[in-house]
Parts: sequence; structure tokens; C-alpha cells
Amino acid sequence: MSRYRGTPFDLTGRTALVTGASSGLGRQFALVLTAAGAKVALAARRRDRLEALSAEITAGGGQAIPVVMDVTDSRSVEDGFKSAEAALGPVTIAIANAGVPSHGAVADTTDDDWRTVLDVNLDGVFHVAREAACAMQRNRQGGSIIATSSVIGHAVLPTLAAYAASKAAVVALTKTLALELVRDRIRVNAIAPGYFKTELNDAFLATPAGERLISKVPMRRLGDPGELEGPILLLASDAGGFMTGTTVFVDGGAMLSMA
Repeated sequence: MSRYRGTPFDLTGRTALVTGASSGLGRQFALVLTAAGAKVALAARRRDRLEALSAEITAGGGQAIPVVMDVTDSRSVEDGFKSAEAALGPVTIAIANAGVPSHGAVADTTDDDWRTVLDVNLDGVFHVAREAACAMQRNRQGGSIIATSSVIGHAVLPTLAAYAASKAAVVALTKTLALELVRDRIRVNAIAPGYFKTELNDAFLATPAGERLISKVPMRRLGDPGELEGPILLLASDAGGFMTGTTVFVDGGAMLSMA
């Protein structure tokens, strides 16, 4: 007999906070969480986009609020969680998704280039995960923290040193947090997308180099953002209740060709 009544993916009554929600995968994550019944705090730096997405979700019968947040600033992250909880209730789902790309040979990477990528992709995840952990411990309701890694954090390619280093570090951070927080009923997992077309990589994927990259994916195509909805719901909901410290790959088999 199943341990669930109804659907195990139902998030009705839960509050989620999603960073990088103004575009790309973060926007998609926010939409699927609200469709599953969650109240969602939309966190990013671009207020106009957050307000537009919040209005779209509200018009569709969901509940969301915009939260202006800079994940590289721990005080901004702390304030964002406070705003989310004041408006929507205790956060029990946090998706640390905000990220930036990098491209260029190591010899051409400046200190500022390196620091910018690590500040957002690694420090930003740390700030969000730490604040989420503190909030969940304080509220004693348990919860799920999900970090966005990448296939590039596991099987590297040339000219992506900063990005690869940041995403690999996210996996190590995820595992460490999972061990530390398991007794608080807080699960910590990562999702590792393959190649999905977003505003961040649109221009590169249209180049000959980008086309060659896509041709090496066993499925011979880019992923559709909607194909991340199932994995995110699995990690966020009770359906993934026995999962922690793991990384879920959604990559069309890309890791198979990069091994």
C-alpha cells in the first residue's frame, strides 16, 4: 500500500523561495512550484521582471511575491528570507538557482572574471542554503534545499574553468549540508542540468562551437526547460522524502559522452 494519500508531489500550503527567478530555469522552477500548490517568493535582482512574473502567477490563481535579492550579499539574502516569511509563512523549500556563465581560457581569465563567477555560483548558493537551513531549523518543520549544479561540474570542458569549479564545489557543499542537516529533517540535494537554452547561453549555443556541443549530446538536442519540472518536484516534495545528498542529472545523456 502506498504511504501517500493523493499525489506525493502536492505542495499545497508550503512556502518556497527561488533565486534567479526573473528568467531562465529559475522562472520555470517558480512556475512549476506554484502549479503544484506552493506559495513562492520570487527572488532576483530585477524587480520589474519579478513583478511581471508575480502578476502572471497571481492571474493564474497562484500565490507569489517579488523579493529583490542579491545572492552575493548575505544581508540581502537574510532580508529576503524575512520578507518571504512575513508575507507567505515559513519557508520549507529553497532553490538556490541564481548563476552566471563563464567562457575563456584560464590564461585570459582575470581575477575579477574569476571572482564574479564564484561570488554568484558558489558563494550565492552558500548564502541561500545557510539562511534556508537556519530558517528551517528555527521553524522546526524540516524542509528541502535544492542547489543548481551542472554537468560541467562533473565532466569538464575547455574554457569553462571558473564555471566548472563553481559547479563542482556546489556538489561538495550539497553533500556536506545534507549530512549536517539530516537530523533536522532537512534534505539537501542538487540538480545538474545539461544544455538548456536560456538568456545566459543563447548567443553561445547559436555559434558553430555551440552547435558542435549540442551535436555531441546523445539525444542530439537541447533540453526543454519543462523537462526539469519533474526532477524539481521530486526533490521539493514528499515524493523525494528519502533522498538527500544526491545530484540528479537531467542532461539528455550528455554525461555519457563526456565520461
